[in-house]
Amino acid sequence: MTVAIHKGYLPGSIGRIVELHARYYRELVGFGLPFESKVARELSEFCERYVDERDGLWLALQDGSIEGSIAVDGSRGGQEGAHLRWFIASDSMRGTGVGTALLTSAMEFCQSRHYERVYLWTFEGLDAARHLYERFGFRLAVQQRGTQWGAEVNEQRFELHV
Repeated sequence: MTVAIHKGYLPGSIGRIVELHARYYRELVGFGLPFESKVARELSEFCERYVDERDGLWLALQDGSIEGSIAVDGSRGGQEGAHLRWFIASDSMRGTGVGTALLTSAMEFCQSRHYERVYLWTFEGLDAARHLYERFGFRLAVQQRGTQWGAEVNEQRFELHV
């Protein structure tokens, strides 16, 4: 079982990343159509305005199948920091080190682009992801109740000052 990390878009990657998110978060917290639509819309917009020197998209591939992803949106990198987004691994890849490999790729990119700050939004209860973020130096900066994903959760913003 060899997993390769691929940088950049591949045909079908938008649909597969959306599918991974929709299925995982439906099972975990009951997110539905509003969440899936948001992921699809925002990921599509990101891919359409993607600039290789500013942005990054990494895919975990196993036998040609996309089994994980992470992205860095650097469009506001100078003002707000780089936005870490769409970080996920398929059920079969969780616990295999794929998440660490994806996050390492994204953080090396941020460092090479001299982003002073990297941030991400998540929500309370994703303990394995939080542990990984904190291992990379991210710290909880904001915590609030919110509905940006279509259901009320305790939203969390993590930040890393590089």
